[in-house]
Amino acid sequence: DNARAICQAADAAGTTVTLDMEDHTTTDSTLDILTKLRKDHPGTGAVLQAYLRRTESDCRELAYAGSRVRLCKGAYREPESVAYQADRDVDRSYVRCLNVLMSGDGYPMLATHDPRLIAIGEDRARWFDRGPDRFEFQMLYGIRPEEQARLAAEGYTVRTYVPYGDDWYGYLMRRLAERPANLAFFGRALASKK
Repeated sequence: DNARAICQAADAAGTTVTLDMEDHTTTDSTLDILTKLRKDHPGTGAVLQAYLRRTESDCRELAYAGSRVRLCKGAYREPESVAYQADRDVDRSYVRCLNVLMSGDGYPMLATHDPRLIAIGEDRARWFDRGPDRFEFQMLYGIRPEEQARLAAEGYTVRTYVPYGDDWYGYLMRRLAERPANLAFFGRALASKK
């Protein structure tokens, strides 16, 4: 009911809602809520996490016309039974999922700061003949601002995320604490100007 109220407010404001994804135990319920919301609010998007072994299949199910999917690597510490553990396996899964979304009819939202994955995203856009209005890159505010500016200057849509609200600091700290690699990534990103 709360999600419906938020989607109604977003419709009235001329914008959309993207459902965030938590740990693997909530994936089915989140996608179920997505299905229900899309009946009245078809622009509702969802986040899928490439490190989950199931995500390539979820991408196939959601790569249809009008579907908005935000693809990220994933932030939670998950068991090996449900998630890839090695960085290279997560990256490979991200690329497989990216290929599914870019070859489909939906609207992929590529959430990554990884230069290799950004380059692959640009390559796949050309490969699948996707103009810059048919997908977007998403990054956090303050992380790799020069890369954000480069992508925007080349005509790509770049959405910049900013944690806000009463619990913005708690949100950021949870993201850093959930996976130790996040802290190292965040530190490297702050030190990099690219």
